[in-house]
Amino acid sequence: MDISEKQFLTLVAAHKGILHKVGRMYMDTAEDREDLHQEIIIQLWKSYGNFKGESEFSSWMYRVAVNTAITYFKKEKRRSDTFTYEVITEPVSEPYDDQKDQQLEVFYKAVQKLTAVEKAVILYFMEGLSHKEIGGQLGISEVNARVKLSRTKEKLQNIIKNSGHES
Repeated sequence: MDISEKQFLTLVAAHKGILHKVGRMYMDTAEDREDLHQEIIIQLWKSYGNFKGESEFSSWMYRVAVNTAITYFKKEKRRSDTFTYEVITEPVSEPYDDQKDQQLEVFYKAVQKLTAVEKAVILYFMEGLSHKEIGGQLGISEVNARVKLSRTKEKLQNIIKNSGHES
């Protein structure tokens, strides 16, 4: 294993939470999330040589992960327009909270009804990115990011409300 491969694996391991977050946003089954994680890691490795360090590794990793997820999601949607929902468990490292788990289940089921770009907007918002940063990640203006985020939050609230759960 050469130095760049070892460095890459260390960086990916340090930011593996990104894989889990993106996976949960875009895929509804554990198998699909695992497939997406593998696809993201492949794409990260393929483009690692292009990473110049001009941004944080985690920001670059998010960009590659979301772009890969959007592409992968489109392929999956073409293959099948139906989704099955199963109980999604939280990572073992977090203490179990039944109420939080139920709220997350409702949230992630609602997220599955968003478009790929809307999922990216919500993901970046949840990570605390500013409107400007969200726009930069998606290649849109800050104003457009603000509008997309507002509309997506409203859409998500309506989905949750219409599913019989209060937001």
